Amino acid sequence: MPENAASFTGDIPSHYDTGLGPVIFYDYAEDLSGRCRSLDPQHVLELAAGTGIVSLRLRHRLPAACNLTVTDLNEPMLKLAEKKLSGAGNTRFQAADAMELPFADHSFDLIACQFGVMFFPDKAAAFREAARVLKPGGHYVFNLWAPMARNPFAEIADSAAAEFFPEDPPGFYKVPFHYGDPEAVKADLNGADWSDISHETITQDKTIHNAEKFAEALVYGNPMIDEIRTRGGVDPDEVASAILDALHGRFGPPPLRMPLEAVVFTCRRQ
Repeated sequence: MPENAASFTGDIPSHYDTGLGPVIFYDYAEDLSGRCRSLDPQHVLELAAGTGIVSLRLRHRLPAACNLTVTDLNEPMLKLAEKKLSGAGNTRFQAADAMELPFADHSFDLIACQFGVMFFPDKAAAFREAARVLKPGGHYVFNLWAPMARNPFAEIADSAAAEFFPEDPPGFYKVPFHYGDPEAVKADLNGADWSDISHETITQDKTIHNAEKFAEALVYGNPMIDEIRTRGGVDPDEVASAILDALHGRFGPPPLRMPLEAVVFTCRRQ
């Protein structure tokens, strides 16, 4: 894992939120928040909340009396989430490391996490922490990306960047797409902690309404931009332009439509 793979700082959050959100995150957030609502929770913890894409939908769907705690390791991302939910009742925000949660045992009856578990360096430890802070019978609902081959936008971004740095290609995109095998996930979930583990694959056929903005965000909306700047010698806009050309070549002519695939897990605490 690149050292900065989970470091969403600087101007990354705004590009992530407005450039990537509408294309690859919004629909999966609707699905995840709907699953959480159906479980009728009273105390909800969100992990790796990012810019609050799921947080906003949870707050809209959950009963007003439900307590929602929104966390992320990156405070710049969390600040944007807090701004989105400014004034929302029964909602608090706290920086937190998913592998060492600052909450007491049995504090929540539901945990939600969208596209975050792939970034946890010790996934088994993070799952144990989730189990620790859940009440018996509580649920952990999370999704993760299927392999890169099933999400060709990531293949395109990864390959385009590698063409500019053939000797030392940026490695960010390998991280969110390395954990798409459900059997690997189940192996990291301690069987003694969970009475039921189920998963479902969700595919989409997504329209890219603003390909230029999406291509730009594939560079500037995640830590790959830091990898490019650290290596130097290449204008990041050139990488974004190459990605745009590849998107048109793969999914054109307009309107560009591309497949997406993710896996959603629902785990019940013993």
